[in-house]
Amino acid sequence: MKKDAIGGYFGLELSKKSEWHSEAIALNTGRNSFEYILRAKQYQKVYLPYFTCEVMLEPILKLGLKYDFYPIDEKLEPLFDYNLIQDDEVFLYTNYFGLKNSYVEWLASLNKNITIDNAQAFFSKPLNGVDTFYSARKFFGVSDGAYLFTDKTINESIGFDESYERMGHLLKRLDTSAEEGYSLFSQNDSGLVNQPIKKMSQLTQRILQSFDYNLIKQNRQANFKQLHARLKDTNLFKFGKVNDQVPMVYPYWTKNKELKKRLQENRIYCASYWPNIKNWCEPSCLEYHLMEEILCLPIDHRYDSKDMEYIINILKL
Repeated sequence: MKKDAIGGYFGLELSKKSEWHSEAIALNTGRNSFEYILRAKQYQKVYLPYFTCEVMLEPILKLGLKYDFYPIDEKLEPLFDYNLIQDDEVFLYTNYFGLKNSYVEWLASLNKNITIDNAQAFFSKPLNGVDTFYSARKFFGVSDGAYLFTDKTINESIGFDESYERMGHLLKRLDTSAEEGYSLFSQNDSGLVNQPIKKMSQLTQRILQSFDYNLIKQNRQANFKQLHARLKDTNLFKFGKVNDQVPMVYPYWTKNKELKKRLQENRIYCASYWPNIKNWCEPSCLEYHLMEEILCLPIDHRYDSKDMEYIINILKL
C-alpha cells in the first residue's frame, strides 16, 4: 500500500532535496541522542561542562548515572585531566557556537570516550569513531529533530515522533510576529522535556529535506564575517580563524549590559545561553560571566548584509 493517499485535500507542500546529515540516525531531540549514546555504550558516569544547557542533565538523571561538572577557560576549552576518564565513563564537550572544530579534532585524537555536542555546530562534520549529535531547531524553522552519529545501536524498536501539534510558534510568527508567537515557542520548549527516544517525525524530516544547505552555509558565513570585521576589536572573545566553519551566531562578549536592552528595543533578539548556570556556578565563575555578557548576535540565513549593518548601527560601536 502507498505511504500516502492519492487525491483528496492538499497537505503542506515543500520542495524535496537531500538532508545534510542523511547518513545519521534521525531522532526527535538532541538530549535523546545523548541518552541513546549513554544507553548503547552503557556508560556509568558523565563529565559535562558547567557551560551547557540544563537539558543535558535530563538523560543522566533519567538513567541514574553519576556525573561531574568541569570548568572551561576563556577559549571555551576544558580545564580537565583527561586521564581521569575510565572505560565506563564519557566526556561530553560542546562545540561552542560552531567555532571549536579544531579543538574537537584534538579531543578526538585522545582516543578516549569522547562525545561531541554539535547542537551549536550543525554543519560541522562528525569525526570517525566519535559519538556526535546535532539539534536541528537551533538552526532551522522546525519544532524538534536531531541527528546522531554513533557506532553502536540500542536493540529495541523505536517509533516515530509526531510534530504537527508543535508547529504553532512557527506558523504564528509568519502570520503575525515573533513577539506574538513567543509564548507558543516557550510552550514547545517545555513540551520536549522528558520525551522518550523516538525517530524524527516525518514532518520535521520533510521540512529538513526542503533546504538549500549550501546557500544557507554561504549566508551564515558571510554574515559572520561582516559582523566580525566591524566588531572584532571590541569583542572580548578572541577566537581563532573561522575558515570554513559555519557558526550558529556571532558571539560578542562585552561588559556593556545596556547593549542587549538596546537591541531588544529595536526588535533584535539574541538568545541567552544558559540561565541555569546561575544555579550551578558562583557569580565569580567565568561561566557565569559568559552567560551574562556574551551577546549571541543572529547571523542566520534569514538575513543579509543590510540586516547585519542594521545590527551594527544599533550597537553604535
